[in-house]
Amino acid sequence: MKLPEEGKLLRILIGEADKHKGKPLYEAIVMRARQLNLEGATVFRGIMGFGATSRIHSVKLLRLSEDLPVMIEIVDAEDKIDLILPFLDETVKEGIITMEKVTVVKYRHNPESVSD
Repeated sequence: MKLPEEGKLLRILIGEADKHKGKPLYEAIVMRARQLNLEGATVFRGIMGFGATSRIHSVKLLRLSEDLPVMIEIVDAEDKIDLILPFLDETVKEGIITMEKVTVVKYRHNPESVSD
């Protein structure tokens, strides 16, 4: 079933080595999004990038980079996205967080056929 609606895209750009309570920060963000019942979250691992320090992080370097760029995307209604912002304020020490309005086309499965 398709349901077009207005939503927000939250994009969090951090480093793979960033931690929260000893675990990868990207993992903590996804788990928090799940606890808040957000529609979903996806983590993308970059192959090259740089941040505020202009230091290149790349899989091409002779020594495999231990801090590749990571992007987490979460799409939901604006009021639901707002629920995770305090957690991000607390945990993201370095990185970029962006938000933009999006039109969401949802594809929903039959709840009876989906299992966890």
